[in-house]
Amino acid sequence: MSSDFSNLKRPKHPMPDFVKVALEERNLMSAYKERPAYQQNDYIGWINRAKRQETKDKRLSQMLDELQQGGVYMNMKHSTSAKQ
Repeated sequence: MSSDFSNLKRPKHPMPDFVKVALEERNLMSAYKERPAYQQNDYIGWINRAKRQETKDKRLSQMLDELQQGGVYMNMKHSTSAKQ
């Protein structure tokens, strides 16, 4: 499934290589791509805005955990992504 980024009101953030590698290593790329475009973009922007690598790693870990768990987006309940 490919997300439609054409309706984003904010600039689209390119995915850094370390995020792509982490998604692939944890087999979560499909879970990531199943999320709406705004969520994908928000996650990447949020990770990239961190100034310290330690903070980037912490945010990346949160995103990966939320994708694996399902039903959560940025520490908020997100029922449409809940695992069946």
